[in-house]
Amino acid sequence: MTLTLLHGLYVLFILLIIGFMVFRKDTTIVTIVGIWLIALYATSSLTMSVSSIFSSFIFAITELLPTILVISIIVALSRVLTASKVNDTMITPFTKLIRTPALAYWVIGILMMIISWFFWPSPAVALLGAVLLPVALRVGLPALGVAMAMNLFGHGIALSSDFVIQAAPKLTADAAGLPVSEVMAASIPLVFTMGLVTTVCAFYFLKKDMKKGVLVADPTVYKSPSKDTLSPLSSSWRKFYAILIPVLFALNILAMYLFSLQGGAATALIGGTSVILVLLLSLSAHKAKGLEKTTSYLIDGFQFGFKVFGPVIPIAAFFYLGDTGFETMIGASLPDGSSGIVNDLGLALAGAVPISGQVAAITLTVVGAITGLDGSGFSGISLVGSIADLFGTAIGAGTATLTALGQIAAIWVGGGTIIPWALIPAAAICGVDPFELARRNIKPVFIGLVVTTIVAMFLI
Repeated sequence: MTLTLLHGLYVLFILLIIGFMVFRKDTTIVTIVGIWLIALYATSSLTMSVSSIFSSFIFAITELLPTILVISIIVALSRVLTASKVNDTMITPFTKLIRTPALAYWVIGILMMIISWFFWPSPAVALLGAVLLPVALRVGLPALGVAMAMNLFGHGIALSSDFVIQAAPKLTADAAGLPVSEVMAASIPLVFTMGLVTTVCAFYFLKKDMKKGVLVADPTVYKSPSKDTLSPLSSSWRKFYAILIPVLFALNILAMYLFSLQGGAATALIGGTSVILVLLLSLSAHKAKGLEKTTSYLIDGFQFGFKVFGPVIPIAAFFYLGDTGFETMIGASLPDGSSGIVNDLGLALAGAVPISGQVAAITLTVVGAITGLDGSGFSGISLVGSIADLFGTAIGAGTATLTALGQIAAIWVGGGTIIPWALIPAAAICGVDPFELARRNIKPVFIGLVVTTIVAMFLI
């Protein structure tokens, strides 16, 4: 396969996208221009190239829609859980476990991770923070320590792995041309390494500063925003739902295992269960107004879902061009002998320069971190999937591991652990400065990325 101007245009716009991210500029315009120019070259038709922009968006939305919907529905569920105070009832028993600063850090972190797997981190912060923060302060864990725990376990471990909702692995797997299950399996040792190293380092640095008196807990500075509001549900109904919800999600996980449900099938099961819970909770909590409130919660959820994924759609559309979506989106065939733009580039790269697993792993970590600089985490993971495919093809192995590594780097950096404007939910609920929180997270996250990259080198 001889590389053509088509391949050159694709590489040019990949470099432009990375450059825009480095300088914290929005990538939407550059991705749209890239789609148009590639389509214009491939079709030699102005009308078809303009139409390809719209077609590419349709293709991307079609691919992403199950993910957008399930996240929207889960956010709607979190809204009704908060309004009905069922979340307080679910979390309150765990406050008995919090007796020391160390227990506060690890209990809050692990709970945040588990809840984030099912509800995503942003809703989980609201579900968890207001209830457990006063408890943690009383036993001596500073508010900054609580924010770090919620941040690293939720926006770090849970969001970068995304084992239940599978939004992140779907985006990267699609861009890399791999099954979601393969990327998820490859991510397990890397997620474990990154999570363990980062959270342990963060706790060590936190304890060190607490001993020096740099950080202290002051229970008097925090007032829970939800103490003065009453629940529309009785105590017995709140307890009923507090038991029912985890049981239903546990049954979902059991069904996924027994019936080998992954990807879209697993997402649909979680989504359907969440819709049922939204209906039941809304009708129970709001009685005669339950029908209207159900719609209101769903609207809130959809607004959140499309707000999060709005910037992702154009960039995902561009990277789908590199693999499966080219002919559907452009309406033209690839050059003779081509197996996809990214595969062609990978084979050419293998023949031009000596690419090793070590070079590939370092490159994916760096590229992933760069794409996270926009504070989204998700806007660039299609790029890392595409580049993982390129390097995996070049070295003849390790595509899934490289994809998972790039996904982890992108989301840990941009998903809400070291970019200040992405830290606002956790910082706000804990009443701390987001810039100080980001500064505290930088060192443990950097150490975690270095160790995880080394582990990936041995797995490729």
